[in-house]
Amino acid sequence: MIRGLLTDDEWAYFEPFLIRRAGRPPRNHRRVMDATFWLMRTGAPWRDLPEEFGNWNSIFRQFRRWADSGIWDVMLEALAGSGLADTTLQMIDATIVRAVTRSAVRAAASRPRSMHAPMPRACPSAS
Repeated sequence: MIRGLLTDDEWAYFEPFLIRRAGRPPRNHRRVMDATFWLMRTGAPWRDLPEEFGNWNSIFRQFRRWADSGIWDVMLEALAGSGLADTTLQMIDATIVRAVTRSAVRAAASRPRSMHAPMPRACPSAS
């Protein structure tokens, strides 16, 4: 049993944000939220996610889809404005969730966009 999972009341607050109106129905959004919050609280890498949450890569892909669509921002703004952010929900820190944005990941993994000037030769070649 993993400590710190969402209570039924906490899940009832977040569930309406995750309802998908089109496409394939979700498998288990509550499990994805629990896994994400566990990772954010512990600071563990995605690959160290306990097996009880399921496949780490599946959880990560759903987390990315939510991040790309802006769902995390919407939930955090609603939570901040609700007055419900007691000590139980303070684990959801916008700075942590926003730190793993696609642009940050791309920037860290991308090559520099500028080219260095060629080094001058010590001896000019004779022509």
